[in-house]
This record gives sequence, structure tokens and C-alpha cells, in this order.
Amino acid sequence: MDGLREQGIPKNTAGKNDGMKVLVIGSGGREHALCWAIAKSPKCDELYCAPGNAGIDQVAVTVSIAADDLDGIMDFVRDNGVDFVVVGPEGPLVAGLVDRLEEAGVKAFGPSARAAELEGSKGLTKDLCAKYSIPTADYARFDEPDAAKEYIRVKGAPIVVKADGLAAGKGVILCRNENEAYAAIDHIMTEAAFGEAGSEVVIEEMLVGEEASFFALLDGKTALPMVTAQDHKTAFDGDEGPNTGGMGAYTPAPVITDAMAKRIMDEIITPTIRGAAADGRPYKGVLYAGLMITEKGPELIEYNVRFGDPECQPMMMRLKSDALEMLLACAEG
Repeated sequence: MDGLREQGIPKNTAGKNDGMKVLVIGSGGREHALCWAIAKSPKCDELYCAPGNAGIDQVAVTVSIAADDLDGIMDFVRDNGVDFVVVGPEGPLVAGLVDRLEEAGVKAFGPSARAAELEGSKGLTKDLCAKYSIPTADYARFDEPDAAKEYIRVKGAPIVVKADGLAAGKGVILCRNENEAYAAIDHIMTEAAFGEAGSEVVIEEMLVGEEASFFALLDGKTALPMVTAQDHKTAFDGDEGPNTGGMGAYTPAPVITDAMAKRIMDEIITPTIRGAAADGRPYKGVLYAGLMITEKGPELIEYNVRFGDPECQPMMMRLKSDALEMLLACAEG
């Protein structure tokens, strides 16, 4: 990536990868956008998507292999001579798909399992923020519901209750009063609504401001900011409903000015990747920071270790560089 920092795009890999066979993992709008962008690259000879969907079938060959079937994916990659794998959803990343691909000598876009824990455990990310002075909401972690409820009684409301693990974007409950918070604890921990993902919870103060999504590309050493985006997250008008995981998005995010983007890089992204590397989690791929822009400045809500869905969809439409080259530059370091 060196030498093109001012252009905001990774190092050009032209001429190195002609005739590549590319496999995209996933089945949502994010993967459709990725396939649409990758298919336009002159260096993409064959494009597959597992498992894909009806829309993706128009731009790639869909393969009936589930995104969490790591053995099936590895067999397909080997049997079909796939050169490069782009992992869309977080599940296979946390499960170690990139590690397995790299061990087999196959290039992959996405972080290792240890680096993917930045999304796989909200508590781990909060601890990293505390360790490296990254601005975020005050928090506490609990693996027992009564202790969590006692913390809520002391702190009061409004307050946020989060399942620690992966919950498809629906494990965050915004609680306006203490009764809602107690119910959230029961829903996550006692009723096990999110399975093992809810065996531990993170409880944190509710940040006030405007929410935005910030994306950076990383090759293990360098971080380059991408375009910003915002999604429509809550189910009801006036931001009154539960989180949905995202219902459409737009880019750019007006709240993130050039000056704010610099603060985000300096105060949040850069110390995170340095801290993660120091903790044995060097990061490659895209890092997606869910932010709240407060009166004090940007504060981290959570990290995702992949492109957002729906944010990826308008972002790919704005992309000016070759998508395949961009993703390869991150994978190659």
C-alpha cells in the first residue's frame, strides 16, 4: 500500500493475477455487491459464490455450500483451483476460515480467527479499548444474570445490554428504563435467545449523538480509510424500535467531515490495530467501526471484522479502483 496513501487506494497489483479464479463466501446483499464489483475486474477469469442467492447468480456461479461449511469450502477451493477467497460474513472468519486457507497456500481477504475476535467478543474489544485508551462507553462484563442486574440497579437507565458473541446484528438491546434492562438480561442469559453468544453480556452506558459507520482497509501494517456510510438501523420511526441489523444505507455519512475522519483514524483505528498487533492479533482485511459522534468526539460502539450489510452495497457503487486489486492488496500485505 505504500506510495499510494495520498490516493486512498492500495498498491496496484496489475499484471500479477490475470485469469484468477475467485470465490466469494456469503449469501446477502453485501456479497452481491462484492460479486458485482469483482466481476468487473479484468483480472477475474472465473467468479464463484457460496452459497450465493438469486441475484448473485446473475454475476457469478453460485455453489451450494453453506458459508459455515468450512470443510466443504476447502474441498471446493482445492478441487477447482481457486486462487483467491473473499469472506463476506463474520461467522466463517471467527471460525478460522482464513487461517485454513492460508495454511493451504490460498490467498484470502479477511482477518485470522484471533483478529476476528474483535467482533467475536464484544467484551474483548471493550477490554482492548480500556487497555489502549480508545474512546468508548463505560462498561462492565458479566457471566451471571443476578450480578448483571445488580450492576443495572446501581447504574440506572438508560443503558445498553449486549450479548458478548455473534448474534447476527440483533444482540444489542437499548434499554430506556431498568425494567427493560432486566428483561434484556433474562432474554439473553436466562432464555438463551442467542445461544452461546449470550453466555456473557456487556453492559455499557448509552452514548448520545449521531451514529455512523467508518471503514478502513488493512494489510497487516498500513491502514487506509475508505468512504463513510450510515445505515437505517432501528425498526420504527424516530429511532424508537429494536435494532434490526440494518435496513438500507447511504454514503457518505455527512457527520464525518475530513477533520472528524482524521480524529477517527488517530484516536480509534490506529491505536486499535497497533494494540491488536501487540496482543498477537495482527489484522488484515476491512475493519468496520460502528461509531457514535458525541459532543466529546468519536467514540467506538463496536467493531465488525467485515464489510457491513447494507453499507457495502452503496460503498461498492462508489468504488473508483479495481475491487479485486484492492482486496488482493490487503491479503498480500
